Amino acid sequence: MTIDNSFRKILIATDGSKCSENAILKGMEIAKSMDARVYALYVLDTCAYVPSMLKESVHLGSKWDIIKDMIRQEGDDAILYAKKVAADKDIDFEGVIAEGDAAHEILDFAESNNVDMIVMGTLGRGGLQRFMLGSVADKVVRHSNISVLVVKKEKQN
Repeated sequence: MTIDNSFRKILIATDGSKCSENAILKGMEIAKSMDARVYALYVLDTCAYVPSMLKESVHLGSKWDIIKDMIRQEGDDAILYAKKVAADKDIDFEGVIAEGDAAHEILDFAESNNVDMIVMGTLGRGGLQRFMLGSVADKVVRHSNISVLVVKKEKQN
């Protein structure tokens, strides 16, 4: 079996979860073997945390800014983890934080940056929203025009 070295740009989607960390490690392995550039993307998916009607609520007020800052910090931490892994493996790296619907932002970023492959975890922070709307990974797989590697959660012993 020969490996196709056509993966020159790899997008690793992260949400800061343990499963995303596993996807980062796997994506970095692939990037190192192919001398590819890696983009790590965290999407500030505010809709997943607080329904839009609550964001505009007078009762939420400045608490919404606190919530958003917490989510942004989670994103900064997730990107920092990916950056450290890339630095350890001497991989060309760029971290990006976007805001919006996670699946849409992942697909849009991949297309806009001519990415060759998307790497992401199967299980992150979806919870009830995933049950109702479908997982981000599922949406990306169904709508992507490029290869998507979905890294399963490690089995617990």
